[in-house]
Amino acid sequence: MSAEFNLDDLKRRMQGAVSSLKNDLGGLRTGRASTALLDPIQVDAYGAAMPINQVATVSVPEPRLLSVQVWDRGLVGAVEKAIRESDLGLNPQTEGQVIRLRIPEMNEQRRKEMVKVANKYAEDARIAVRHVRRDGLDTLKKLEKDGLMGQDDEKRQADLVQKVTDEHVAEIDSVVAAKEKEIMQV
Repeated sequence: MSAEFNLDDLKRRMQGAVSSLKNDLGGLRTGRASTALLDPIQVDAYGAAMPINQVATVSVPEPRLLSVQVWDRGLVGAVEKAIRESDLGLNPQTEGQVIRLRIPEMNEQRRKEMVKVANKYAEDARIAVRHVRRDGLDTLKKLEKDGLMGQDDEKRQADLVQKVTDEHVAEIDSVVAAKEKEIMQV
């Protein structure tokens, strides 16, 4: 079986990393409650890490309050622990199967913490894009080594892969810059 090179597939995978970043950044709110805020949180449930929305209902009863209704009473502690250990700096208050999260006022220090979290998400996305690039370049090298592609073609395709990588990293940089501006806006 020979490996096959598909630039569109690489673009699709890199775009997936950018989409994931946008989704994660959507969860970083600027002082207002949003159900997306808890999307990146994984809960240890039933022997696996699960997204919080698969073990509870998240709602916004007030502009600065999140309510997490945990479906299984046995998972309340795990959900509370996952929220407490996240980078969001929220302090869960539990009443039975309902966990309430007050969204703190965004002071300067809190804004800077949120910018750090945004930059961490962006770096994870850049790493994901670079992994896709490496996969593509490895495939090209293998095709050339196996004699299925000439050296010139391999070089041309490798240059295209790098160009696509640069475009996606630039998109990541602009997305995170816009989010930083939004977070720092008072």
